[in-house]
Amino acid sequence: MLEEASSAPDAVAGQLQRNAALLHELGGRIRALSPRLVLTCARGSSDHAATYGKYLIERFAGVPTASFAPSISSVYARRQSLQGGLFIALSQSGRSPDILSAAQAAADGGALVLAIVNEADSPLAGVADVVVPVHAGPERSVAATKSYIGTLTALVGLVAAWTRDDGLGDALRDVPQRLREAWRLDWSQAVAPLLEAGSLFVVGRGLGLGIAQEAALKFKETCRLHAEAYSAAELRHGPIAIVEAGFPVLVLTQADETRDGVGSVIDELAGLGARVIAAGTEHENAVNLPTLRTVAPPLEPILFVQSFYRMVGALAVARGCDPDNPPHLRKVTETR
Repeated sequence: MLEEASSAPDAVAGQLQRNAALLHELGGRIRALSPRLVLTCARGSSDHAATYGKYLIERFAGVPTASFAPSISSVYARRQSLQGGLFIALSQSGRSPDILSAAQAAADGGALVLAIVNEADSPLAGVADVVVPVHAGPERSVAATKSYIGTLTALVGLVAAWTRDDGLGDALRDVPQRLREAWRLDWSQAVAPLLEAGSLFVVGRGLGLGIAQEAALKFKETCRLHAEAYSAAELRHGPIAIVEAGFPVLVLTQADETRDGVGSVIDELAGLGARVIAAGTEHENAVNLPTLRTVAPPLEPILFVQSFYRMVGALAVARGCDPDNPPHLRKVTETR
Protein backbone atom coordinates (compact mmCIF):
# COMPACT_ATOMS: atom_id res chain seq x y z
CA MET A 1 0.00 0.00 0.00
CA LEU A 2 2.74 2.43 0.95
CA GLU A 3 4.71 1.67 -2.18
CA GLU A 4 1.70 2.49 -4.33
CA ALA A 5 0.81 5.61 -2.34
CA SER A 6 4.37 6.91 -2.68
CA SER A 7 4.09 6.58 -6.47
CA ALA A 8 1.06 8.89 -6.66
CA PRO A 9 3.09 12.00 -7.65
CA ASP A 10 4.47 10.32 -10.76
CA ALA A 11 1.06 8.89 -11.64
CA VAL A 12 -0.55 12.33 -11.37
CA ALA A 13 2.21 13.93 -13.43
CA GLY A 14 1.56 11.40 -16.18
CA GLN A 15 -2.17 11.93 -15.95
CA LEU A 16 -1.89 15.70 -16.35
CA GLN A 17 0.22 15.29 -19.47
CA ARG A 18 -1.83 12.52 -21.07
CA ASN A 19 -5.27 14.01 -20.37
CA ALA A 20 -4.60 17.65 -21.28
CA ALA A 21 -6.09 17.59 -24.79
CA LEU A 22 -8.98 15.36 -23.74
CA LEU A 23 -10.00 17.66 -20.89
CA HIS A 24 -9.71 20.76 -23.07
CA GLU A 25 -12.16 19.24 -25.55
CA LEU A 26 -14.41 17.88 -22.80
CA GLY A 27 -14.55 21.27 -21.08
CA GLY A 28 -15.94 22.79 -24.26
CA ARG A 29 -18.47 19.99 -24.63
CA ILE A 30 -19.78 20.48 -21.10
CA ARG A 31 -20.02 24.24 -21.59
CA ALA A 32 -22.05 23.65 -24.74
CA LEU A 33 -24.31 21.24 -22.86
CA SER A 34 -24.68 23.74 -19.98
CA PRO A 35 -26.06 21.12 -17.60
CA ARG A 36 -28.45 22.29 -14.89
CA LEU A 37 -27.74 19.19 -12.82
CA VAL A 38 -24.76 16.91 -12.27
CA LEU A 39 -25.12 13.43 -10.82
CA THR A 40 -22.23 11.35 -9.51
CA CYS A 41 -22.31 7.59 -9.07
CA ALA A 42 -19.68 5.55 -7.24
CA ARG A 43 -18.90 3.21 -4.35
CA GLY A 44 -16.21 3.18 -1.67
CA SER A 45 -13.17 5.39 -2.18
CA SER A 46 -14.51 6.51 -5.54
CA ASP A 47 -17.64 7.80 -3.83
CA HIS A 48 -15.48 9.78 -1.42
CA ALA A 49 -13.75 11.31 -4.43
CA ALA A 50 -17.23 12.12 -5.76
CA THR A 51 -17.94 14.07 -2.56
CA TYR A 52 -14.85 16.17 -3.27
CA GLY A 53 -16.06 16.56 -6.86
CA LYS A 54 -19.47 17.75 -5.66
CA TYR A 55 -17.92 20.63 -3.75
CA LEU A 56 -15.59 21.48 -6.63
CA ILE A 57 -18.42 21.59 -9.17
CA GLU A 58 -20.82 23.52 -6.98
CA ARG A 59 -18.16 26.02 -5.94
CA PHE A 60 -16.51 26.63 -9.31
CA ALA A 61 -19.23 25.80 -11.86
CA GLY A 62 -22.27 26.74 -9.79
CA VAL A 63 -24.22 23.63 -10.81
CA PRO A 64 -26.09 21.56 -8.18
CA THR A 65 -24.43 18.15 -7.84
CA ALA A 66 -25.91 15.10 -6.15
CA SER A 67 -25.10 11.44 -5.64
CA PHE A 68 -27.18 8.98 -7.67
CA ALA A 69 -28.13 5.77 -5.86
CA PRO A 70 -27.04 2.82 -8.06
CA SER A 71 -29.79 0.59 -6.67
CA ILE A 72 -32.44 2.76 -8.32
CA SER A 73 -31.44 1.20 -11.63
CA SER A 74 -29.76 -2.08 -10.59
CA VAL A 75 -32.38 -3.23 -8.04
CA TYR A 76 -35.50 -1.14 -8.54
CA ALA A 77 -35.10 -0.91 -12.33
CA ARG A 78 -36.55 2.60 -12.44
CA ARG A 79 -35.89 4.75 -15.48
CA GLN A 80 -34.78 8.33 -14.82
CA SER A 81 -35.36 11.43 -16.95
CA LEU A 82 -31.90 12.99 -17.24
CA GLN A 83 -32.10 14.82 -20.54
CA GLY A 84 -29.46 17.52 -20.65
CA GLY A 85 -27.80 16.40 -17.43
CA LEU A 86 -24.22 15.37 -16.78
CA PHE A 87 -23.70 11.96 -15.16
CA ILE A 88 -20.23 11.20 -13.77
CA ALA A 89 -19.49 7.57 -12.92
CA LEU A 90 -16.31 7.07 -10.89
CA SER A 91 -14.64 3.70 -10.46
CA GLN A 92 -11.21 2.15 -10.12
CA SER A 93 -12.01 -1.13 -11.87
CA GLY A 94 -15.06 -0.08 -13.91
CA ARG A 95 -16.53 -3.55 -13.35
CA SER A 96 -19.13 -3.32 -10.59
CA PRO A 97 -22.52 -4.34 -12.03
CA ASP A 98 -24.52 -1.72 -10.14
CA ILE A 99 -22.35 1.16 -11.40
CA LEU A 100 -22.58 -0.22 -14.94
CA SER A 101 -26.36 -0.46 -14.64
CA ALA A 102 -26.61 3.10 -13.37
CA ALA A 103 -24.40 4.45 -16.15
CA GLN A 104 -26.44 2.66 -18.80
CA ALA A 105 -29.67 3.96 -17.25
CA ALA A 106 -28.28 7.49 -17.31
CA ALA A 107 -27.36 7.13 -20.98
CA ASP A 108 -30.83 5.78 -21.76
CA GLY A 109 -32.31 8.70 -19.81
CA GLY A 110 -30.57 11.27 -21.99
CA ALA A 111 -27.58 12.30 -19.86
CA LEU A 112 -24.06 12.88 -21.08
CA VAL A 113 -22.24 10.02 -19.33
CA LEU A 114 -18.67 10.62 -18.24
CA ALA A 115 -16.57 7.82 -16.72
CA ILE A 116 -13.55 8.61 -14.57
CA VAL A 117 -11.95 5.20 -14.32
CA ASN A 118 -8.52 3.72 -13.74
CA GLU A 119 -9.03 0.80 -16.13
CA ALA A 120 -9.71 2.61 -19.38
CA ASP A 121 -10.69 -0.58 -21.24
CA SER A 122 -13.21 -1.66 -18.59
CA PRO A 123 -16.92 -2.34 -19.18
CA LEU A 124 -17.80 1.04 -17.66
CA ALA A 125 -15.68 2.78 -20.27
CA GLY A 126 -17.71 0.99 -22.92
CA VAL A 127 -20.95 2.46 -21.59
CA ALA A 128 -19.74 6.07 -21.23
CA ASP A 129 -19.88 8.81 -23.84
CA VAL A 130 -16.51 10.11 -22.66
CA VAL A 131 -13.80 8.38 -20.63
CA VAL A 132 -11.30 10.27 -18.49
CA PRO A 133 -8.59 7.74 -17.56
CA VAL A 134 -7.05 8.09 -14.12
CA HIS A 135 -3.75 6.63 -15.40
CA ALA A 136 -2.72 5.40 -11.94
CA GLY A 137 -1.49 2.07 -13.30
CA PRO A 138 -2.09 -1.34 -11.68
CA GLU A 139 -2.91 -1.23 -7.99
CA ARG A 140 -2.26 -4.47 -6.06
CA SER A 141 -3.13 -3.33 -2.57
CA VAL A 142 -6.78 -3.82 -1.64
CA ALA A 143 -6.82 -0.37 -0.04
CA ALA A 144 -6.84 2.18 -2.87
CA THR A 145 -4.34 5.03 -2.60
CA LYS A 146 -2.83 6.34 -5.83
CA SER A 147 -6.04 5.66 -7.77
CA TYR A 148 -8.00 7.71 -5.23
CA ILE A 149 -5.58 10.61 -5.49
CA GLY A 150 -5.63 10.31 -9.28
CA THR A 151 -9.42 10.48 -9.27
CA LEU A 152 -9.26 13.68 -7.22
CA THR A 153 -6.83 15.32 -9.62
CA ALA A 154 -8.88 14.16 -12.62
CA LEU A 155 -11.88 15.94 -11.09
CA VAL A 156 -9.86 19.11 -10.59
CA GLY A 157 -8.68 18.96 -14.19
CA LEU A 158 -12.24 18.44 -15.40
CA VAL A 159 -13.63 21.38 -13.43
CA ALA A 160 -10.73 23.66 -14.40
CA ALA A 161 -11.28 22.87 -18.10
CA TRP A 162 -15.06 23.22 -17.83
CA THR A 163 -14.97 26.59 -16.03
CA ARG A 164 -11.82 27.85 -17.78
CA ASP A 165 -10.41 28.68 -14.35
CA ASP A 166 -6.74 29.36 -15.05
CA GLY A 167 -5.90 29.70 -11.36
CA LEU A 168 -7.22 26.24 -10.59
CA GLY A 169 -5.47 24.79 -13.64
CA ASP A 170 -2.16 26.43 -12.76
CA ALA A 171 -2.37 25.16 -9.18
CA LEU A 172 -3.08 21.64 -10.44
CA ARG A 173 0.18 21.59 -12.38
CA ASP A 174 2.06 22.00 -9.10
CA VAL A 175 0.35 19.04 -7.46
CA PRO A 176 2.87 16.29 -8.37
CA GLN A 177 5.71 18.15 -6.66
CA ARG A 178 3.48 19.10 -3.76
CA LEU A 179 2.50 15.45 -3.33
CA ARG A 180 6.17 14.51 -3.08
CA GLU A 181 6.60 17.10 -0.33
CA ALA A 182 3.44 15.96 1.45
CA TRP A 183 4.68 12.36 1.47
CA ARG A 184 7.78 13.46 3.37
CA LEU A 185 5.80 15.19 6.13
CA ASP A 186 5.91 13.40 9.47
CA TRP A 187 2.44 12.65 10.83
CA SER A 188 3.74 10.10 13.33
CA GLN A 189 2.39 12.19 16.23
CA ALA A 190 -1.02 10.78 15.31
CA VAL A 191 0.05 7.16 15.86
CA ALA A 192 0.33 7.11 19.67
CA PRO A 193 -3.14 8.62 20.35
CA LEU A 194 -4.71 6.05 18.00
CA LEU A 195 -2.68 2.98 18.90
CA GLU A 196 -5.16 1.67 21.49
CA ALA A 197 -8.25 3.47 20.21
CA GLY A 198 -11.44 1.53 19.55
CA SER A 199 -13.26 4.30 17.70
CA LEU A 200 -12.76 7.84 16.43
CA PHE A 201 -14.28 10.63 14.38
CA VAL A 202 -12.69 12.14 11.27
CA VAL A 203 -13.95 15.65 10.69
CA GLY A 204 -13.77 17.87 7.62
CA ARG A 205 -15.95 20.42 5.90
CA GLY A 206 -16.59 21.50 2.33
CA LEU A 207 -13.78 20.37 0.07
CA GLY A 208 -12.25 18.46 2.97
CA LEU A 209 -15.26 16.26 3.68
CA GLY A 210 -14.52 13.68 0.97
CA ILE A 211 -10.99 13.30 2.32
CA ALA A 212 -12.36 12.79 5.84
CA GLN A 213 -14.61 10.06 4.43
CA GLU A 214 -11.63 8.40 2.77
CA ALA A 215 -9.56 8.58 5.96
CA ALA A 216 -12.35 6.96 7.97
CA LEU A 217 -12.56 4.12 5.45
CA LYS A 218 -8.81 3.56 5.55
CA PHE A 219 -8.83 3.33 9.35
CA LYS A 220 -11.40 0.54 9.03
CA GLU A 221 -9.70 -1.23 6.11
CA THR A 222 -6.10 -1.15 7.22
CA CYS A 223 -6.19 -0.78 11.02
CA ARG A 224 -9.43 -2.54 11.96
CA LEU A 225 -10.27 0.70 13.75
CA HIS A 226 -13.86 1.93 13.73
CA ALA A 227 -13.98 5.47 12.36
CA GLU A 228 -16.81 7.68 11.19
CA ALA A 229 -16.50 10.80 9.04
CA TYR A 230 -18.61 13.87 9.66
CA SER A 231 -18.88 17.40 8.43
CA ALA A 232 -17.84 19.83 11.14
CA ALA A 233 -21.29 21.36 10.73
CA GLU A 234 -23.03 17.99 11.12
CA LEU A 235 -21.13 16.94 14.23
CA ARG A 236 -23.31 19.08 16.49
CA HIS A 237 -26.47 17.47 15.13
CA GLY A 238 -26.13 14.36 17.27
CA PRO A 239 -22.75 12.60 16.88
CA ILE A 240 -20.97 14.86 19.38
CA ALA A 241 -23.08 13.28 22.13
CA ILE A 242 -20.74 10.28 22.31
CA VAL A 243 -17.56 12.36 22.76
CA GLU A 244 -15.96 11.95 26.16
CA ALA A 245 -12.58 12.43 27.76
CA GLY A 246 -9.83 10.88 25.64
CA PHE A 247 -12.07 10.24 22.60
CA PRO A 248 -9.84 10.74 19.51
CA VAL A 249 -10.87 13.06 16.69
CA LEU A 250 -8.84 13.72 13.54
CA VAL A 251 -9.75 17.13 12.08
CA LEU A 252 -8.78 18.19 8.55
CA THR A 253 -9.19 21.85 7.67
CA GLN A 254 -8.13 23.60 4.48
CA ALA A 255 -7.41 27.34 4.43
CA ASP A 256 -10.72 28.54 3.00
CA GLU A 257 -13.98 29.99 4.27
CA THR A 258 -14.66 26.87 6.38
CA ARG A 259 -11.61 27.26 8.61
CA ASP A 260 -13.09 29.48 11.32
CA GLY A 261 -16.10 27.22 11.75
CA VAL A 262 -13.90 24.14 12.00
CA GLY A 263 -11.71 25.93 14.54
CA SER A 264 -14.72 26.55 16.77
CA VAL A 265 -15.54 22.83 16.59
CA ILE A 266 -11.98 22.02 17.72
CA ASP A 267 -12.51 24.30 20.72
CA GLU A 268 -15.76 22.58 21.57
CA LEU A 269 -14.31 19.08 21.20
CA ALA A 270 -11.32 19.98 23.35
CA GLY A 271 -13.66 21.40 25.97
CA LEU A 272 -15.37 18.01 26.14
CA GLY A 273 -12.02 16.32 26.75
CA ALA A 274 -11.56 14.90 23.25
CA ARG A 275 -8.04 14.16 22.06
CA VAL A 276 -7.96 16.32 18.93
CA ILE A 277 -5.42 15.71 16.17
CA ALA A 278 -5.50 18.49 13.57
CA ALA A 279 -4.09 18.98 10.08
CA GLY A 280 -4.21 22.30 8.25
CA THR A 281 -4.27 24.55 11.30
CA GLU A 282 -2.19 25.46 14.34
CA HIS A 283 -4.52 25.12 17.28
CA GLU A 284 -3.58 25.35 20.95
CA ASN A 285 -6.06 22.63 21.88
CA ALA A 286 -4.85 20.02 19.39
CA VAL A 287 -1.93 17.83 18.37
CA ASN A 288 -0.96 19.72 15.22
CA LEU A 289 0.27 17.76 12.22
CA PRO A 290 2.59 19.43 9.70
CA THR A 291 1.07 20.52 6.39
CA LEU A 292 2.29 22.52 3.44
CA ARG A 293 1.72 26.28 3.35
CA THR A 294 0.95 28.52 0.36
CA VAL A 295 -1.06 25.83 -1.38
CA ALA A 296 -4.26 26.71 -3.24
CA PRO A 297 -6.98 25.87 -0.67
CA PRO A 298 -9.06 23.67 -3.02
CA LEU A 299 -6.03 21.41 -3.47
CA GLU A 300 -4.92 21.19 0.17
CA PRO A 301 -7.18 18.20 0.89
CA ILE A 302 -5.42 16.18 -1.81
CA LEU A 303 -2.12 16.74 -0.03
CA PHE A 304 -3.66 15.88 3.35
CA VAL A 305 -4.62 12.44 2.13
CA GLN A 306 -1.13 11.76 0.80
CA SER A 307 0.40 12.50 4.21
CA PHE A 308 -2.38 10.51 5.86
CA TYR A 309 -1.68 7.37 3.81
CA ARG A 310 1.86 7.18 5.12
CA MET A 311 0.69 7.62 8.70
CA VAL A 312 -2.17 5.12 8.51
CA GLY A 313 0.15 2.50 7.04
CA ALA A 314 2.47 2.91 10.01
CA LEU A 315 -0.49 2.80 12.40
CA ALA A 316 -1.76 -0.43 10.85
CA VAL A 317 1.58 -2.15 11.38
CA ALA A 318 1.83 -0.78 14.93
CA ARG A 319 -1.63 -2.26 15.66
CA GLY A 320 -0.52 -5.63 14.30
CA CYS A 321 -2.51 -5.42 11.06
CA ASP A 322 -1.47 -6.15 7.47
CA PRO A 323 -2.64 -3.10 5.47
CA ASP A 324 -2.19 -4.98 2.19
CA ASN A 325 -4.51 -7.82 3.11
CA PRO A 326 -7.50 -6.61 5.13
CA PRO A 327 -9.88 -9.37 6.21
CA HIS A 328 -13.07 -10.07 4.27
CA LEU A 329 -12.13 -7.73 1.40
CA ARG A 330 -10.88 -8.11 -2.15
CA LYS A 331 -9.58 -5.64 -4.69
CA VAL A 332 -12.52 -5.61 -7.08
CA THR A 333 -15.89 -5.39 -5.33
CA GLU A 334 -18.88 -6.27 -7.47
CA THR A 335 -22.19 -5.13 -6.00
CA ARG A 336 -25.56 -5.39 -7.69
